[in-house]
Amino acid sequence: QVQLVESGGGLVQPGGSLRLSCAASGSRFRIYNMGWYRQAPGKQRELVATITSDGHTNYADSVRGRFPISRDNARNRVYLQMNSLKPEDTAVYYCNADIERLGESIIAGYWGRGTPVTVSS
Repeated sequence: QVQLVESGGGLVQPGGSLRLSCAASGSRFRIYNMGWYRQAPGKQRELVATITSDGHTNYADSVRGRFPISRDNARNRVYLQMNSLKPEDTAVYYCNADIERLGESIIAGYWGRGTPVTVSS
């Protein structure tokens, strides 16, 4: 079984920063794309940023230039550095990864349980 566990959320004032982390755990798996999504109250889940296994990135227009995404392939981790936070960034942030369990010819999408981020003064 493969699991994704997020950490790093919390309460921060506008203009502040937070760093989210997501760790994949389990045995015998390979990770392809990783990314972050968010869901604000009353809204649909939306893409924040993604990163391929060789480091190519993609960002939502609303966070480009503020939220750099990175990953550590050796540690099976992905990070989201959130800078210049705004109240509209308030949401639950979810980690996502496309994972192949070795020995199975299937690449499946996995989700973490989410970590809440609140931007408020």
